[in-house]
Amino acid sequence: MKLFQQLLVAPAALGLMAPVAATAAELNINGVSEYSSSAEVQGINQFSDVYPTDWAHQALTNLAERHGCVASAPNGSMTRYEAAALLNKCLGQVAQVNEEERRLLNEFAPELAVIKGRLDGLESRVGEFEAGVFSTTTKLSGKTTFVVGAAQQDQPDGSMTNTEALTFTYDTQIALDSSFSGSDLFKTVVRAGNVTDTDPFSNSGTVPLEINSEATESNNLTVVRSYYQFPIGDDFTATVGAKVRQDDMLGVWPSAYPSDSITDVLTYAGANAAYPLSEGAGAGITYAKDNLSASLLVVTEEADANNAGAGILSAEGSDDLTAQLAWIGDGFTLAAAYTMSDAGCNDEDNAGAALACSVAEMQQDYSAWGFSGVYEFENESTWVPASVSAGFGFKSLDTEDDANNAEDESTWSIGVIWENVGVDGNSLGFAYGTAEGHRDDDPYDDPMTYEVYYSIPVSDNITVTPAYFYVEKDGVEEDVSGGLVKTTFTF
Repeated sequence: MKLFQQLLVAPAALGLMAPVAATAAELNINGVSEYSSSAEVQGINQFSDVYPTDWAHQALTNLAERHGCVASAPNGSMTRYEAAALLNKCLGQVAQVNEEERRLLNEFAPELAVIKGRLDGLESRVGEFEAGVFSTTTKLSGKTTFVVGAAQQDQPDGSMTNTEALTFTYDTQIALDSSFSGSDLFKTVVRAGNVTDTDPFSNSGTVPLEINSEATESNNLTVVRSYYQFPIGDDFTATVGAKVRQDDMLGVWPSAYPSDSITDVLTYAGANAAYPLSEGAGAGITYAKDNLSASLLVVTEEADANNAGAGILSAEGSDDLTAQLAWIGDGFTLAAAYTMSDAGCNDEDNAGAALACSVAEMQQDYSAWGFSGVYEFENESTWVPASVSAGFGFKSLDTEDDANNAEDESTWSIGVIWENVGVDGNSLGFAYGTAEGHRDDDPYDDPMTYEVYYSIPVSDNITVTPAYFYVEKDGVEEDVSGGLVKTTFTF
């Protein structure tokens, strides 16, 4: 019997034997629990039916001493069910019994039948439970992230500092990975968190975190992934889903930074517009052979029935079409990506009258290129980085509005990771890049950001990561600096 079954059998057996207790008021339920579990029984006392003067009591004493199935032999009276439980425990794994033991089995046969019948039935139901909750090809995994931190920003007039309060943010993700053929994947992810609109770490704050998403704003469980991925022949892989993200369908992710994510802006391989990580209904196909990888995919953010008038590849819907071509070499990966994003803004209405797009729609209606790569070093020296990642991206708006800063933009970043720093297993990460898309404006001061983190795996399932970040603003707002401690639990 497996440990899981044993843990369930003992307490559940007590409930199953309740009818017996109703007809035999003298039954000591605790005694039966002790003998029917796998834990070592410490002794037998407070009994009432089988007395020390009975032959059965002496036979049971000899049995316990001979097989060593309890810590101490019975030294007081016991009920017949407790005697049967002791007999069942001591002889359950014995191939042959002697004459005295056979006499005991005959004597307590009715009680043994009740105990063994109920335990066997319960064990069978435990087996059904284990086999029925999840299929044998389904894996359940989870991750919870705690972030405690704060940020400080000077007031524009320099008269005082605006110190944000210390905040405690969490993000929980539960993933189910299923396979029906051994080579396919059906993925479901449920997510919840407590990110709010309060600075500094909110989705619209001064320093959004990588763990942020719309699903982490309400403390409610939300399905954030629901897609199916399967091979087509030897070289193609297809993905289709009602909830899928851009990077789920890409053949490669051309960056090793960060291994432990902190701020959000530095997690897009330097090409933030080409890799927007858009999420919604989508489909894609990837060709991979030898060193070459090529992907083509589309994501529609407004494909459900809640968005009236919008739909997949419709004029009113928001669609992102991405093509990626990558080369995977010995220790390095290089990739070029092209994304065409349609914000769903029509140039004219049904009557043909011209319509004006909002600034937000203009900024999400664009074409973008991205060039990114990563090189991983094979060197055991802690001074040599384990990996260096870098990327550059350019975004060209379909419609510009210079007065409202709806203009072409560029982004770039570089990230470096060192392994086994200080203590084996610990890693150090540093990144520097654009804090937002840079525009060709005067006197626009290109904002930059950097972060440094130190990842400490305190166990196989818990990692603690202190980090510091600094955001250079655009010359109008003052710079932002701050720190946080992130704790990641995997299970």
